Amino acid sequence: MQMHQIRYFLALCAERNFTRAARRSGVSQPSLTNAIGALERELGGALFQRKPAVALTALGHTIQPYLSRIAQEADQAREAAQALVEVRPTNGEAVTLDPVAGSELCSSS
Repeated sequence: MQMHQIRYFLALCAERNFTRAARRSGVSQPSLTNAIGALERELGGALFQRKPAVALTALGHTIQPYLSRIAQEADQAREAAQALVEVRPTNGEAVTLDPVAGSELCSSS
């Protein structure tokens, strides 16, 4: 499972239309369709009913909250990383984080 597949899945959940979901995701409709198909193969079943209208299947409904959480966690991780990169000590020391406690530790460069 790849992050772009998760984001395309969530866009399709929101839009309920492959063309609009592709536009929202900034990709072509065939690229989105292929990614959704690959995700469905990996998960072992259809995530969307295609006709008469695009709708989530039982598998799609089941997997949606998990994939939403994954996307949210990825966004939060990116924001935390960007915030950390933006921290620039004024005294010339390198800033590291204690991975267990999550507290800042300073060491001389």
